[in-house]
Amino acid sequence: MQTITEPPEDLESFLLTIRERYDALSDRLQRIARHILDEPNDLAFETLAVVAERSNVQPSAIVRFAQAFGFAGASPMQRLIRDGLLQEDRSLGYAERIRQHRYATPGEEEGPRELLSEFVKGNILALENLNHSVGMRELTEAIDLIENADTVYVIGFRRSFPVASYLTYMLAQADKRTVLVDGVGGLHLQQARGLRDGDVLVAISYAPYSPETIALVDAFAGQGAVIAITDSVIGAIAKENALVLQVRESEVRGFRSLAASMCLAQSLAIGLASRKIAGANA
Repeated sequence: MQTITEPPEDLESFLLTIRERYDALSDRLQRIARHILDEPNDLAFETLAVVAERSNVQPSAIVRFAQAFGFAGASPMQRLIRDGLLQEDRSLGYAERIRQHRYATPGEEEGPRELLSEFVKGNILALENLNHSVGMRELTEAIDLIENADTVYVIGFRRSFPVASYLTYMLAQADKRTVLVDGVGGLHLQQARGLRDGDVLVAISYAPYSPETIALVDAFAGQGAVIAITDSVIGAIAKENALVLQVRESEVRGFRSLAASMCLAQSLAIGLASRKIAGANA
C-alpha cells in the first residue's frame, strides 16, 4: 500500500480516501478503517487505548494507520475528525449517550417495566443516529431512483425480512410496481432474474450479512441501480456504485432492533407518495 505524503484537508475528503483505499489495507488497518467510518465519534473523543480495544488492534496500529494517510501521528488524525464533526454540528452529548448506552452493564433483577424502558431508550438513540447519518441528499437521491424506476425489487432475509416486506407493501400502496424477492425454495436469484437496466434493487442486510443478499447484489451489479440499506458504508452490500443508506440499530442485551430501519422504509415510501400527490395537484 502506497503511503500518502500529505494528510487530507478535511473530514469528508479523509473518509472518501479511506473508502477508496480500503481494499489495499491490511486486515488490522481495515478494522481501524471500519471503525472510523462507522464510529467517527470514538476516534474523535476517545483515547487510543479505548479505540484500539474496540477495534481489536494494538494502539501502534492506529498510529501506523494515521501515518499511512499522511498524518504525523494519531493525534493530528483525531483532531481532523473532531474538528469535522464539530463543524457538522454533531452533538457531543449525543455521542456520549451512545457510548454510555452501548457499553453499560444491565442491572440485575430488573422487571419487565425496566426492560421496556431499556429497549425504548436504545431505539430512541438509534432513531437519533438515523437522523444524523442519512442526509437530505441521500434521501432525495433514493426517492429519485425509486420514482424513476420501471420496477423496484426489494430483498432482505432473516432479520431484514420484516423491513423488506414492509417497504414492498408501502411502495405498492404508493402505486409503485414492486417485487419482493422472498427466496422461497432458495430461488432468490431466479426471482430477481427480470431485473433490467431502468429497475432498482433495494438490498437490506446487516452484519453478519445474508449470503443470499450478497449473492444477488453481486449477480445483478450493473444491471440496475442499487440502494443498499445496511449498517456500514463499506459493508458486504455497500458496493462501489450503490447508494448506501446507513442504519445503525440499537442492540440491547444482544437483541438488535429494527425501529430505525422501519422508520427509513416509511420515509422512502411516504416521500414517494408525497411527490405523486404534489405532481397531481400541480
